[in-house]
Amino acid sequence: MVPYILAIDAGTTSSRAIVFDKDTKKIGLGQFEFTQHFPDNSWVEHDANEIWATQQKAITAALKAAKIKATGISAIGITNQRETTIIWDRATGEPIYNAIVWQDRRTSNYCSSLSSENIAMVAEKTGLIVDAYFSASKIRWILRKVEGAAERAARGELCFGTVDSWIIYKLTGGASHITDASNASRTMLYNINKGAWDQELCDLFEVPMAMLPEVVDSSGHLATTKQEVFGAEVPIAGIAGDQQAALFGQLCFSIGEAKNTYGTGCFAMSNTGDQIVRSTNKMLSTVAWQMDGKLTYALEGSVYVAGSLVQWLRDGMGFIEQSADVEELALEEGNNGGITIIPALTGLGAPHWDSYARGAIMGITRGTNTSHIAYAALEAIALSTADVLEAMAKDMGEDLKSIKVDGGASANDTMMQIQSDLLECPVIRPMETESTALGAALLAGLGTGIWSGLEELKQLAEIDQTFNPAEGDFTLLRQQWNKGINASKGWIEAGADE
Repeated sequence: MVPYILAIDAGTTSSRAIVFDKDTKKIGLGQFEFTQHFPDNSWVEHDANEIWATQQKAITAALKAAKIKATGISAIGITNQRETTIIWDRATGEPIYNAIVWQDRRTSNYCSSLSSENIAMVAEKTGLIVDAYFSASKIRWILRKVEGAAERAARGELCFGTVDSWIIYKLTGGASHITDASNASRTMLYNINKGAWDQELCDLFEVPMAMLPEVVDSSGHLATTKQEVFGAEVPIAGIAGDQQAALFGQLCFSIGEAKNTYGTGCFAMSNTGDQIVRSTNKMLSTVAWQMDGKLTYALEGSVYVAGSLVQWLRDGMGFIEQSADVEELALEEGNNGGITIIPALTGLGAPHWDSYARGAIMGITRGTNTSHIAYAALEAIALSTADVLEAMAKDMGEDLKSIKVDGGASANDTMMQIQSDLLECPVIRPMETESTALGAALLAGLGTGIWSGLEELKQLAEIDQTFNPAEGDFTLLRQQWNKGINASKGWIEAGADE
């Protein structure tokens, strides 16, 4: 049988499924958006059942486009929006509350209330900065707010999972409650030094260990789909959080190799091998993947708002009809008209880490138009990324030599050129920019023997375009950006958590 791999890409705004062949060519795609819920200021939720329903539709559409049946799939790889928190009834499979999304800031005040001793303990064990971004405080919030949930969780009646766990639970008909080490490392409950859930962390965040999934490798025969659900019994053989999957999909297998993914947010990640690099520049130490029980680590910097800034221009402001139209609009003027956008729509991530920052457009005059704002939005995404990558380079102890890029917005040539100019290094875009889904497929193919090892995978790389830095002086742009960042910090007052 010709090997085909199904990559399930459970994103923040849509559910996607892609069928790859052994040459990593896409032969089928399905994608469906789902509803974003904003029940209060800085709250972001998803309906977990809608995530599953749209994922099923995406799988069906991808198989139809590929002209194969479920029985023709050799392996499944799953990648997902990380940190997003779902709690469901172990017996019925029904969620007890909406999924609380990684962008959600409702637990910021609780996180800020932790003692310096606890913050240091969390950092040492998890490699993370205490922040509402991660799963632990979201779990605590749900268990405290849903009547009887804490008691049910302690009795083992409830399951917690990030979106990978939720999809796997559904695909296996409730037979498997698992996650991989890369996703576990984003919960703030997983000890990356020991490679295991940590009782002290669970106690701090009031999370019963009975509700946590089993942590497994990122590649291997990890679970099996239920025929009544999927249409065939197929091995789930690859699991990784979206950014780790993109690092793998970009073939960053060696220490120091780095990528940046332009999605809803921007996520830069650099492979640090079997060593945990402790950042002095507010980067995160995290698990890249686990194979044969061995952990590979990475440094990561996260920008909360990237593609979602363009979505805001589209949906909130009505400047464009489709996200891809932003480049054409920006090039009508071809400059920012003297304005700076600070994209802190949900606070600031690395290297600033300010939950109370808020977005701003500065320098507006009577001459400011929508083209200037669109161009400044592209600059804002590139500037946010530059802050992260430059901080990461300091931690690694060497200048950036190049950066591999992927994600939907990497198709924007104008922004990629701005990025290269700001970083003063080449920006390399592969032929296949679906690196997240590709990474999941590669992990699954390795796990089922479709490919023999990493060396064989390296032969698959194809470059689409390299953007080289142009000569120019970006001092004023950087100065205005830094002034804007400082002005946006602490914009809202900290209040009591709901």
